[in-house]
Amino acid sequence: MKILLVEDDIDTRTYVSSGLRAKGHAVDESGDGNEGLLRACAQDYDVIVLDRMLPALDGMSILKKLRSCGTQARVLMLTALGDVDARIDGMEAGADDYLGKPFALNELIARLNAISRRSTHANTMTLLRVGELELDLAMQRVHRAGKQIHLQPREWDLLKYLALHADEVVTRSMLLEHVWGFQSSPHTNLVDTHVCRLRSKIEREVGPRILRTVRGEGYLLSVKQGP
Repeated sequence: MKILLVEDDIDTRTYVSSGLRAKGHAVDESGDGNEGLLRACAQDYDVIVLDRMLPALDGMSILKKLRSCGTQARVLMLTALGDVDARIDGMEAGADDYLGKPFALNELIARLNAISRRSTHANTMTLLRVGELELDLAMQRVHRAGKQIHLQPREWDLLKYLALHADEVVTRSMLLEHVWGFQSSPHTNLVDTHVCRLRSKIEREVGPRILRTVRGEGYLLSVKQGP
């Protein structure tokens, strides 16, 4: 993997970068937010390891800028803030995973491998179709009625899971576990917010509605008309 590590603590940065290089990964390093953002925008990375607290520009601001300009790199956020609310804030801003300090290097590497596999895992199925909606799993592209739809990485993961379970009701707990990696279901509107954004993209100017809310149960991606 090609990895960008944005971490201002030199001891942590040296520890992580040395461990990643020992595993055969290519690692670029940055010690402040502005430089990290410039590097992230100038090159294509598979994964960005991003500290939340940084000089010049904080990690959350970097993450929001990257997602707003369409950067496809997976992002693992590091932070000393271990509470659930902080993790949810990072996920809502577009992070793919969240790791609190202090952490074990082996856990960080395992998490990087996991989020990387979401985009590189070879699947025997290369095309998913739900009515006019078409997902190219190899290229991670989405079209509806021949028109390409541009999604953020988390939106892609969400749509892919819903498409794999087309015509089935998918609960919020299922989405939190399989798309965000939560093992429990904290009280959050994280799923609702992302579904709303996804719905606006896949249904904008193209009808009929295919992503429906099933009151009290969850969500349903289907071209079949409900009652």
